[in-house]
Amino acid sequence: MPKMFGIWRRKMLEIPVNQAHLRGLAGLRFPLSSMSGILFVNSSPSTTSPLSKTSDATSDLFDQSALSTLAQRLVEAAKRAGADAADAVAVRGVSQGVEVRDGRVEESDRSEGDDVGLRVLVGQRQAVVSTNDISGDGIARLAERAVAMARVAPDDKYVGLADPSLLAREFADLDLLDRNIPTTSELERRACEAEAAGLAVKGVTKSGSASASSGIGGMVLVTSTGFHGTYL
Repeated sequence: MPKMFGIWRRKMLEIPVNQAHLRGLAGLRFPLSSMSGILFVNSSPSTTSPLSKTSDATSDLFDQSALSTLAQRLVEAAKRAGADAADAVAVRGVSQGVEVRDGRVEESDRSEGDDVGLRVLVGQRQAVVSTNDISGDGIARLAERAVAMARVAPDDKYVGLADPSLLAREFADLDLLDRNIPTTSELERRACEAEAAGLAVKGVTKSGSASASSGIGGMVLVTSTGFHGTYL
């Protein structure tokens, strides 16, 4: 949901990671699915509706087919590696921002990233892994590591995937998505307006800076029991 701007200074630190990060979590609260059946989409308006007045590049931000395919591959790789059940989440985020001071641009940034998480279950044991490295045989290796971790994890009688009959099948249209993503020049204009508004306050003589930013993110959830849902 783009459209956030203010008159504070924001610093960002980005640390790229290119290897799988393994962590044994007690549980993953995102039931994902991939093998069959149920398709749920929770977005507003529908992610399949026609886009008007958007470029191809902007349209790509709303296309979650690649994320769906990735999550599907993760679950299938987990089953091939020996998991009894699995779920996967694929997340994509895009953000951009402009910072101005004294009416001039001081900093402009943009970040994009895809991340995936995989939970595997072997009997009553589970393990969770995540990565942003999906190149080459990264998916197969990630699944193999996850299964190996699960086999040495302690038993937990509470682990497991949700019963498909308990999953929601209808979602209200909450109108949560704004498809009008501001351009860099629009963000600059908003930041300048915010700074000018602050300087117009009686007693304010100097601006530390003002910034405007926007971002959009989506996720896909897939489970080996047949759930496949998306959110944007």
